[in-house]
Amino acid sequence: MSRQITKAVIPAAGLGTRFLPATKASPKEMLPLVDKPLIQYVVEEAVAAGIREIIIITGRGKRAIEDHFDISFELEETLRQNGKLELTESLRKISDMADFCYIRQRQALGLGHAILSAKNLVGNEDFAVLLGDDIIDHPISALQQMVDIHQKNPAPLIGIQKVPRSEVRQYGIIDAKSAVDGLYKINDLVEKPSPKEAPSNLAVIGRYILTPEIFELLEKTKPGKNNEIQLTDALKELARLRNMYGYVIQGKRFDAGDKLGFLKATVEMGLKNPELGKEFRKYLKDLPL
Repeated sequence: MSRQITKAVIPAAGLGTRFLPATKASPKEMLPLVDKPLIQYVVEEAVAAGIREIIIITGRGKRAIEDHFDISFELEETLRQNGKLELTESLRKISDMADFCYIRQRQALGLGHAILSAKNLVGNEDFAVLLGDDIIDHPISALQQMVDIHQKNPAPLIGIQKVPRSEVRQYGIIDAKSAVDGLYKINDLVEKPSPKEAPSNLAVIGRYILTPEIFELLEKTKPGKNNEIQLTDALKELARLRNMYGYVIQGKRFDAGDKLGFLKATVEMGLKNPELGKEFRKYLKDLPL
């Protein structure tokens, strides 16, 4: 089995209910974070880590995602005629980043079901999964950090970060033994435990490198709450069958699937923007308290 990760699955079929009414007719993944839609940040992270095939799981009302990563001849030609060659080139780079494939998930039956729907395209390869809700800012991208680990130890690998004990009920939490350099051997996972029941404060975040055994386990996983197939249930079984690890991702994470998290990401990424940052910082400083 190859250790090189060349395929990534990005689930994008969710309804985005936390952002209604903004997402009533527009995909949550296309919400603009400064000057790019959320999903573009995730795709760029995958490409920077060596991914060449992007498999996006879509659903009803998600056509804008496909259009964004496609070539827009009319728009590019209009920009070219107006002498905006640099902007034209930047748009073309979006569609040229990788090979894009789309799978339509007819019903939103959970994260596990979304990943399972990519089985035939992934084949018998290790692959990455990136959730667009998590924007992670670091000079070395979150997925690149994980790819570097996986090349040395080609086992299933889950991105984790430490969270306050009071917040563990919002996450999947790992039960694990510490290895070295932020790497933990996972014994079990607990979905959204109470602070008293949580085996640790190491929370699963939206980055995974999975092995193809996960597909067979997902096929056997029985639907749970809301008739959804949970990825956590399959990962729990995978941890029993073979070594599986969690890696503490370096970088600042923003939960962009939450309104407050999205606002925080907008402010901090806006401040880092080379064109807008200086003026934006001045504006924020001048705001009355």
